[in-house]
Amino acid sequence: MTTGRTKTGIAELDEMLRGGFLQGDAVMVAGSAGTGKTTLGLQYLVNGITQFGERGVYVTFEQLPTQIYRDAENLGWDLRKLEDQDKFRMVCTSPNLMLETDGEEHVLTEPIREVQPQRLVVDSLSHLEMYVDERQLRKELYRLIMLLKARQLSSLLTWEVSQANDRPISISDVGTTFLVDCVLLLKHVEIESAVRKAMVILKMRGSDHDKRLREFDVTPQGITVAAPFSQYEGILTGTPRRSLTDEAANSWASAFTRKGQKHS
Repeated sequence: MTTGRTKTGIAELDEMLRGGFLQGDAVMVAGSAGTGKTTLGLQYLVNGITQFGERGVYVTFEQLPTQIYRDAENLGWDLRKLEDQDKFRMVCTSPNLMLETDGEEHVLTEPIREVQPQRLVVDSLSHLEMYVDERQLRKELYRLIMLLKARQLSSLLTWEVSQANDRPISISDVGTTFLVDCVLLLKHVEIESAVRKAMVILKMRGSDHDKRLREFDVTPQGITVAAPFSQYEGILTGTPRRSLTDEAANSWASAFTRKGQKHS
C-alpha cells in the first residue's frame, strides 16, 4: 500500500520532500528566532485548506490571536474567514494545559470535534521547557505526539533553538528529534556580508528526500524556496566559503579567457 503525502503547497519544498510529508507524521521545524517558523506553520495550514481541502488547527503559546490574525492578513491569509467556514481553528493556550493528556477531555478535544482537521501546528514546543522538568520533557513530548498520531493528525511542531553568529546550530540542543518523523532546519547564514536564510531536511523517516541545503526567503506572500547553495561549503558549520571546485572552475575559466585574448 502506498503511503499518502501531505503537501505543504510550497512547490520547491514539496519537491525536496519527494511529494510532501508522509501522512500522519509528526514534523519538527527547528530554527532560531526570525527564521520563519511561524510563517511556515501558518502557510502549511492555509495551503492545506485552500489547495487540498484539508482543515487545520493552529495552537500557539506565545502570541495573542489578534497579532496572528494581523500578521496572517499581511500575508494575504484571512484566518477569520476560514474560522467562520469551520475550516480552521486557533487555540491560544498554555503549555501545561497542552500536556494534560489524561482523560477524555483535552484542550484540543473541542476544536478537533468542531473542525475535524487533518493538519495541526503547535507553535512552539520549546515553551514546554518552562513547565516540565528536563528529565521528564521527552516523556511528556512523546505522550503529546502519540496523542496527535492517535487522532490521525499530520502535525507540524516548531522548536526554537539558539544560534550564535560564529557557531553552528546544534540540533542536539533540541533533544527530541528522535521522537518525530521528520526534522526541517531553518537557519540564518551570513555570506559575503549579507544575511540569508537556509533550510535543510535533516531527517525523514520512511522516505528519500533532498539532502542539499536550499536558500529560502519570507516574502509578502509567504515562504519561497530558491536554488541550493551549490557554490558554498561550510554553511551549517557557521563558516561558509566558496567551494574549491567552484573556485577552481572560475580560475580555469579566467585563465582560458586571458589565453584566448592573447592569441586573438
